[in-house]
Amino acid sequence: MPTLILVRHGRSTANTEGLLAGWTPGVALDERGAAQAAALPGRLAGLPLAEVVTSPLQRCQETIRPLLDALPGLRAHTDERIGECHYGDWSGRKLAELKDEPLMEVVQAHPSAAAFPGGESMRAMQTRAAEAVREWNARVERDHGADAVYLMCSHGDIIKSLVADALGLHLDLFQRISVEPCSVTAIRYTRLRPFLVRLGDTGDFASLAPHEEPPGDQAPVGGGAGAP
Repeated sequence: MPTLILVRHGRSTANTEGLLAGWTPGVALDERGAAQAAALPGRLAGLPLAEVVTSPLQRCQETIRPLLDALPGLRAHTDERIGECHYGDWSGRKLAELKDEPLMEVVQAHPSAAAFPGGESMRAMQTRAAEAVREWNARVERDHGADAVYLMCSHGDIIKSLVADALGLHLDLFQRISVEPCSVTAIRYTRLRPFLVRLGDTGDFASLAPHEEPPGDQAPVGGGAGAP
């Protein structure tokens, strides 16, 4: 079965403003995010990408544009199932405000029970994304062979949930996973089991250096903004 390259979108204006974007329209890459996207073709050079699949949201579309420009033989397929979690009434709100919501404790400690008001549950988010990957695995293998490599550009919580699925982790453990903006995660699927071969690789270790404000023990909903 194929190898899946999961790319989180580059840093967005919502990331730098501390907003939970969700499906809010008009959320673009910021200056750093655009630079991250521009560097993506070089980072992935040498990978024979058979297909590119993307979330319909603007920040993902902008992230893969330089890659598609560098590989004119490829076109992007849009799949809503790998779009961001539907955060409902939380969408567009400041993360600093949301941390005091009672639901946030559930999102952090028991996400399989978390359902966003006016949105979807985290369980439903994982299910639709995992179904999309399984269908694309079969399609890519059928059209390009079992050793094919393909790419999906998606969002932090989606990618974390797919990593948990690949590792056989309960969704309640997925907040232990971290994927920064424009990071690359790779999962090699086989008949019996998936293998996680890269996780959140940015090629940059700046985010591991001490911060002025320690990151704390809460997982950033939506994925966080990465290194300052």
